[in-house]
Amino acid sequence: MKLVYPGIFKPLEEFEGYCVEIPDLPGCVTEGDSLLHAIEMAVDAASGWVLGELEDGNSIPAPSDPSTLILEESGSFVTMLVLDMDEYTERYGSKSVRKNITIPAWLNTFGEKQHINFSQVLQNAILEMTQKK
Repeated sequence: MKLVYPGIFKPLEEFEGYCVEIPDLPGCVTEGDSLLHAIEMAVDAASGWVLGELEDGNSIPAPSDPSTLILEESGSFVTMLVLDMDEYTERYGSKSVRKNITIPAWLNTFGEKQHINFSQVLQNAILEMTQKK
């Protein structure tokens, strides 16, 4: 899933770089010491914000129309940020979800005798399937 959000970039007065606010994601603010670094930091911050909401079962806000954003500081500008949530979740997602499965009793007995971690086997199998696609 890819998402696009506008980021408001404000030049920093104290040193070179930019402060970035993602207005659709409350409290999502970051900065970078160059434009490239600020963009990278903004994508990371916004992706982390969205991932946290998704892992908590919350909905995420729709992006604003960038033409409706008001730039209050001189030198500020809007840049669209592309968030690749599939890639970000694969790299940083960590929340576990409990799933109940049904297997034959004999297979359960065999697995327990072999000290098999059923959750790990299932995770590995699903990851292997996604890598084959």
